[in-house]
Amino acid sequence: MTLLAPRTPLVAVRRPVPSPGPGEVLLEVAACGVCRTDLHLVDGELPAVPLPVVPGHEVVGRVALLGAGASRFRPGERVGVPWLAGACGHCRHCASGHENLCDEAVFTGYHRDGGYARYAVADERFCLALPDAYDDAHAAPLLCAGLIGYRAYAMAPRAARVGLYGFGAAAHLIAQVAVAEGREVFAFTRPGDARSQAFARELGCAWAGGSDETAPAALDAAIVFAPVGSLVPAALAACAKAGTVVCAGIHMSDIPSFPYRLLWGERVVRSVANLTREDGEAFMALAARIRLDARPVPYALEKANSALEDLRRGAFDGAAVLTMT
Repeated sequence: MTLLAPRTPLVAVRRPVPSPGPGEVLLEVAACGVCRTDLHLVDGELPAVPLPVVPGHEVVGRVALLGAGASRFRPGERVGVPWLAGACGHCRHCASGHENLCDEAVFTGYHRDGGYARYAVADERFCLALPDAYDDAHAAPLLCAGLIGYRAYAMAPRAARVGLYGFGAAAHLIAQVAVAEGREVFAFTRPGDARSQAFARELGCAWAGGSDETAPAALDAAIVFAPVGSLVPAALAACAKAGTVVCAGIHMSDIPSFPYRLLWGERVVRSVANLTREDGEAFMALAARIRLDARPVPYALEKANSALEDLRRGAFDGAAVLTMT
């Protein structure tokens, strides 16, 4: 499924099977998660999109062919392709372990064709081995919802009480991690969304309510997954002194002005940008220890537009996943 122009539906395009270049692998795609970033791409909210492009950056596939010099994986082996598709490897960001900030970084389903397809090509250095305990549909959401959620979660390592604003694919995975690690989790959903609030409590959240409600206790950290800038002042107001608010999305509406008293007390607002391969390896090791339920909602590849629209209107809990069988 291909995006030909912003703010238009994806269309099915028949192409030749791509050939892997040096150091690349050709994957036969088994499943691909549907991420809110894909919505931002389709809606024209990301800059300089090279059209046409195949979206999808939570790709699970099996190696069909090795490019010249590729040796990390064997034919038939299952691998995952995440958002980060490549980085220069020599700039100051890459040299300091922050390849996620590389100015020359390229991203799957944005700069390179992604997984809304039967076949995809990826740089083997940026692919990830996947835990055997997860089938394809359950593994796909780990590759962005899980990974970006994990990087955001790691920004507040000492938080005993964590608030999650927006209870979508990333939040419901990180809620499971936090609960398993003994943290108290508060889930903030769309106002009046009783279904998602019940889902959050089912996953072990100590409290669930609307984003317009006041939490029953002060937070040590808040992670804002919803792309709504007005939630940042709300999250600050919900945090205790020295609390951290982490903005986890690649795109967010403008943050409105707020009084300094919300920031005072050594509270911190920070963003998460992309991910590193180190994040990927750490999170996959964690997912192997803590069995996470991604609650995949399956759609056939040809129903990608329906999956995107259902995601937009909050029609499901869990994570939408395109399946190729």
